[in-house]
Amino acid sequence: MHADSLRSVVVLGSTGSVGTQALDVITANPTGFDVVALAAGGGKVDLLARQAAQVGAQAVAVADAAAVPALREALEQHGARARVLAGPEGVAEVAAMPCDLVLNGITGALGLTSTLVALEAGRLLALANKESLIIGGPLVKRLAKPGQILPVDSEHSALQQCLWAAGPTGHDPDAVRKLIITASGGPFRGRKRSELADVTPEMALAHPTWNMGPVITINSATLVNKGLEVIEAHLLFEVGFDRIEVVVHPQSIIHSMVEYVDGSTIAQASPPDMRLPIALALGHPGRIPGCAQPVDWTKAGAWTFEPLDSEAFPSVALARHVGGEGGTAPAVYNAANEVCVDAFMRRELPFLAIVDTVAKVVDEHDVSPAGSVEEVLAADAWARARAGELVRGA
Repeated sequence: MHADSLRSVVVLGSTGSVGTQALDVITANPTGFDVVALAAGGGKVDLLARQAAQVGAQAVAVADAAAVPALREALEQHGARARVLAGPEGVAEVAAMPCDLVLNGITGALGLTSTLVALEAGRLLALANKESLIIGGPLVKRLAKPGQILPVDSEHSALQQCLWAAGPTGHDPDAVRKLIITASGGPFRGRKRSELADVTPEMALAHPTWNMGPVITINSATLVNKGLEVIEAHLLFEVGFDRIEVVVHPQSIIHSMVEYVDGSTIAQASPPDMRLPIALALGHPGRIPGCAQPVDWTKAGAWTFEPLDSEAFPSVALARHVGGEGGTAPAVYNAANEVCVDAFMRRELPFLAIVDTVAKVVDEHDVSPAGSVEEVLAADAWARARAGELVRGA
């Protein structure tokens, strides 16, 4: 990104973890960005109004139309003059607004429509909403032009950087032997399955490395997040599931690696700070100075790597299975997990039953091709309903 350029951006999910950090990067570089619009779910209207006032957004959207009166009042209090849009259709309208880049930081399956709208409008898409790619993979891939999607997940941003670092052969499928995704191991690294029976929401939310939203944090505890990342890596980089590996790296300094057929491995290393991959996407194809602290090479340290315990954490193997099936199977995996995570947070489902229940729903599902948004959303709705039935019967 050149110093004299001004990139116009739309931030979806601006009040969430990724969205707030994206605005941190943007406000720290006010001559580099023009924030056209913001969108959020509607649960934090005062924060959304403060953000709109701070960045001078022309429009704000809330997915929850009932939040509009409170948002209008908050906007007036903070002196923001943004136009207000409401409901999922309002969020979609914001995603299609004229701009250079749309950052989709919406959490969960709700992000799919915005991803498709932004791609169809020809926007560069910084994608933090992994679920929209996973559940709507064929739809997203059909719309996306080469280079139009910039991954914001730290692991996929790292993979992208490793592929770039390899030069012209980086994206040559015959040159890449393996993609290696690292995992911190979450709060329960090293525990056996039998030791996870009494895990509480408070224990699962105590992530040792990252500060994230509750859904992503619970997914990190079950390693469902790594399962989703394996599917996402397959779709983003077109590498087979048999060549995507998950390795536990507790220090979370190396975020992913690419192994090549000649035996060389390229790794991307940086302290755990989501502002770095966010900034890399926002500033593409350049880099924004000073977004995160680098590794301090003057201090002694050790980086360790451990194999994944598939018995204690079966979610990754299950994700490989649904990814291989394709079609609506990943949508079912994702939707059932969201229901089960919510039930766990309400103490209606034991920790181990999250992935066990997702596996039951996946096993019962008749996979279809996912040829339209309607088919994907129908599979999503069926999975949520079925998971809800199993939770109530647990």
